[in-house]
Amino acid sequence: MARQGHHGATRKQPKRVVFDRWLDRLVTVAVITAMVVGIAAVVAHWLL
Repeated sequence: MARQGHHGATRKQPKRVVFDRWLDRLVTVAVITAMVVGIAAVVAHWLL
């Protein structure tokens, strides 16, 4: 059997995975915050 080595030009870096998860959470929080603020602005505009 042939020994399998790395397939691809770049190697996966464990630190990047942690950074990607952190960045994904940050973007999710930012999007949810923007949606809440936008909905609150529309509701406030309608009521006032």
